[in-house]
Amino acid sequence: MSEIMQIIIAICLLIVVYMLTRELSAWRMKRAYIRIINDLKKKEALDEASALAIPYARDSIFRVGVRDFRPKALQFLVASGIVGVTEAGKYYLKNKDVGVLKSE
Repeated sequence: MSEIMQIIIAICLLIVVYMLTRELSAWRMKRAYIRIINDLKKKEALDEASALAIPYARDSIFRVGVRDFRPKALQFLVASGIVGVTEAGKYYLKNKDVGVLKSE
């Protein structure tokens, strides 16, 4: 096999690996959204009076292991208006139209 062919195959392989890692990250972020929403619904945090302090609301610098997508997912849900946050830093489900979701 010529060098040019080997380079083309290597570049194609790198593109496939890049696309797969992007899909994996998107899938894990989607699971984090679903877990947060289901967690708030299960604990019945549906208004400011029943808001909960969520332990994974902030990134931990001492966490060892795989990346935790929940803090970023929670920030996105707050920014998009699905989850609300009280002045005390507690979270509640603001948009009640979101049904119980299943992670895939």
